[in-house]
Amino acid sequence: MSAAPERSGSKFLYAPFEVANARIEANERVSQERWAALEYRLQRIEASQERVERRLWVAVYGVAAAILAQGVTSILAVAP
Repeated sequence: MSAAPERSGSKFLYAPFEVANARIEANERVSQERWAALEYRLQRIEASQERVERRLWVAVYGVAAAILAQGVTSILAVAP
């Protein structure tokens, strides 16, 4: 009858506590990377939002200027 080879110590290669710590550390690193990617995307969104806001204000000022110009030309046309 052949006997199974003897193992020294535990049936695990590492202690369960070390494995748990390694998993926690890996999850923390993944979480940090995800947070960094989220911050990067939020910065890009904020930058594009600022550009859209500037364009909107330019459009508002352009419409206001056109209305004022029309008012001035109508006043000058009426005055002798």
